[in-house]
Amino acid sequence: MLGHEWVVEAHGCDPARLADAAALDALFAAAVADLALRPVAPTLWHRFPGAGGITGLALLAESHLAVHTFPEHGSLCLNLFCCRPRAEWDFAGVLGRLVGAARVEVRRLDRPYGLPASEAAAADHEAAVPAWPAPA
Repeated sequence: MLGHEWVVEAHGCDPARLADAAALDALFAAAVADLALRPVAPTLWHRFPGAGGITGLALLAESHLAVHTFPEHGSLCLNLFCCRPRAEWDFAGVLGRLVGAARVEVRRLDRPYGLPASEAAAADHEAAVPAWPAPA
Protein backbone atom coordinates (compact mmCIF):
# COMPACT_ATOMS: atom_id res chain seq x y z
CA MET A 1 0.00 0.00 0.00
CA LEU A 2 1.18 3.49 -0.73
CA GLY A 3 0.23 6.90 0.62
CA HIS A 4 1.15 10.32 -0.69
CA GLU A 5 2.36 13.42 1.10
CA TRP A 6 2.50 16.81 -0.57
CA VAL A 7 4.77 19.54 0.74
CA VAL A 8 3.81 22.84 -0.86
CA GLU A 9 5.42 26.26 -0.68
CA ALA A 10 3.71 29.28 -2.21
CA HIS A 11 5.46 32.63 -2.73
CA GLY A 12 4.40 36.05 -3.97
CA CYS A 13 1.06 35.70 -2.17
CA ASP A 14 -1.25 38.56 -1.23
CA PRO A 15 -0.40 39.34 2.43
CA ALA A 16 -4.00 40.38 3.20
CA ARG A 17 -5.34 37.01 2.02
CA LEU A 18 -2.67 35.16 4.00
CA ALA A 19 -4.07 36.84 7.12
CA ASP A 20 -7.70 36.13 6.14
CA ALA A 21 -9.12 33.02 7.81
CA ALA A 22 -11.99 32.92 5.30
CA ALA A 23 -9.55 32.65 2.37
CA LEU A 24 -7.69 29.82 4.09
CA ASP A 25 -10.94 28.09 5.00
CA ALA A 26 -11.90 28.26 1.30
CA LEU A 27 -8.54 26.65 0.46
CA PHE A 28 -9.21 23.77 2.86
CA ALA A 29 -12.79 23.40 1.61
CA ALA A 30 -11.57 23.16 -1.99
CA ALA A 31 -9.00 20.48 -1.12
CA VAL A 32 -11.55 18.50 0.89
CA ALA A 33 -14.15 18.63 -1.90
CA ASP A 34 -11.82 18.09 -4.87
CA LEU A 35 -9.84 15.24 -3.29
CA ALA A 36 -12.80 13.59 -1.50
CA LEU A 37 -11.08 14.00 1.87
CA ARG A 38 -12.94 13.20 5.09
CA PRO A 39 -12.40 15.58 8.02
CA VAL A 40 -13.08 13.92 11.38
CA ALA A 41 -13.41 17.19 13.32
CA PRO A 42 -13.76 20.91 12.61
CA THR A 43 -10.60 22.62 11.36
CA LEU A 44 -8.52 24.29 14.06
CA TRP A 45 -7.21 27.79 13.33
CA HIS A 46 -4.67 29.85 15.27
CA ARG A 47 -4.05 33.49 14.43
CA PHE A 48 -0.71 34.88 15.53
CA PRO A 49 -0.76 38.36 17.10
CA GLY A 50 -0.06 41.56 15.24
CA ALA A 51 0.84 41.12 11.60
CA GLY A 52 1.54 37.41 12.11
CA GLY A 53 0.04 34.67 10.04
CA ILE A 54 -2.42 31.88 10.60
CA THR A 55 -1.88 28.18 11.24
CA GLY A 56 -4.62 25.73 10.35
CA LEU A 57 -4.98 22.01 10.90
CA ALA A 58 -7.63 19.63 9.61
CA LEU A 59 -7.52 16.13 11.03
CA LEU A 60 -8.60 13.78 8.26
CA ALA A 61 -9.63 10.14 8.18
CA GLU A 62 -6.80 9.97 5.61
CA SER A 63 -4.33 11.80 7.91
CA HIS A 64 -3.97 15.61 7.92
CA LEU A 65 -4.02 18.91 6.06
CA ALA A 66 -1.99 21.74 7.58
CA VAL A 67 -1.09 25.28 6.57
CA HIS A 68 1.01 28.09 7.99
CA THR A 69 1.06 31.56 6.47
CA PHE A 70 3.71 34.26 6.60
CA PRO A 71 2.04 37.51 5.47
CA GLU A 72 5.22 39.46 6.21
CA HIS A 73 6.99 37.35 3.57
CA GLY A 74 4.06 36.80 1.21
CA SER A 75 4.42 33.04 1.61
CA LEU A 76 2.48 29.99 2.68
CA CYS A 77 3.53 26.45 3.58
CA LEU A 78 1.03 23.62 3.21
CA ASN A 79 1.25 19.91 3.98
CA LEU A 80 -1.26 17.25 2.95
CA PHE A 81 -0.79 13.61 3.86
CA CYS A 82 -3.14 10.94 2.57
CA CYS A 83 -2.72 7.33 3.60
CA ARG A 84 -4.16 6.21 0.25
CA PRO A 85 -3.22 7.44 -3.22
CA ARG A 86 -5.05 10.49 -4.53
CA ALA A 87 -5.05 12.12 -7.93
CA GLU A 88 -2.70 15.06 -8.39
CA TRP A 89 -4.31 18.35 -7.44
CA ASP A 90 -3.81 21.76 -9.03
CA PHE A 91 -2.13 23.32 -6.00
CA ALA A 92 -0.66 26.13 -8.12
CA GLY A 93 -3.97 27.06 -9.72
CA VAL A 94 -5.96 26.96 -6.49
CA LEU A 95 -3.33 28.86 -4.49
CA GLY A 96 -3.06 31.43 -7.28
CA ARG A 97 -6.81 31.95 -7.26
CA LEU A 98 -7.36 31.95 -3.47
CA VAL A 99 -4.24 33.65 -2.06
CA GLY A 100 -2.70 35.24 -5.15
CA ALA A 101 0.37 32.96 -5.23
CA ALA A 102 2.77 33.93 -8.03
CA ARG A 103 5.04 30.87 -7.62
CA VAL A 104 4.19 27.48 -6.16
CA GLU A 105 6.58 24.59 -5.48
CA VAL A 106 5.04 21.15 -4.94
CA ARG A 107 6.91 18.08 -3.77
CA ARG A 108 5.10 14.76 -3.57
CA LEU A 109 6.53 12.06 -1.37
CA ASP A 110 5.43 8.47 -1.79
CA ARG A 111 4.91 6.83 1.60
CA PRO A 112 5.05 3.01 1.30
CA TYR A 113 3.72 0.94 4.18
CA GLY A 114 5.70 -2.20 4.73
CA LEU A 115 8.91 -3.35 3.13
CA PRO A 116 9.59 -5.91 0.42
CA ALA A 117 11.02 -9.15 1.87
CA SER A 118 14.62 -8.28 0.89
CA GLU A 119 14.40 -4.87 2.56
CA ALA A 120 12.71 -6.33 5.65
CA ALA A 121 15.63 -8.74 6.09
CA ALA A 122 18.08 -5.83 5.79
CA ALA A 123 16.06 -3.81 8.32
CA ASP A 124 16.13 -6.77 10.74
CA HIS A 125 19.94 -6.91 10.35
CA GLU A 126 20.27 -3.17 10.96
CA ALA A 127 18.14 -3.47 14.10
CA ALA A 128 20.67 -5.99 15.45
CA VAL A 129 23.55 -3.53 15.06
CA PRO A 130 24.26 -1.72 18.36
CA ALA A 131 23.33 1.93 18.59
CA TRP A 132 26.07 4.53 18.26
CA PRO A 133 27.54 5.61 20.48
CA ALA A 134 27.43 2.40 22.50
CA PRO A 135 26.00 2.79 25.99
CA ALA A 136 28.65 3.15 28.69
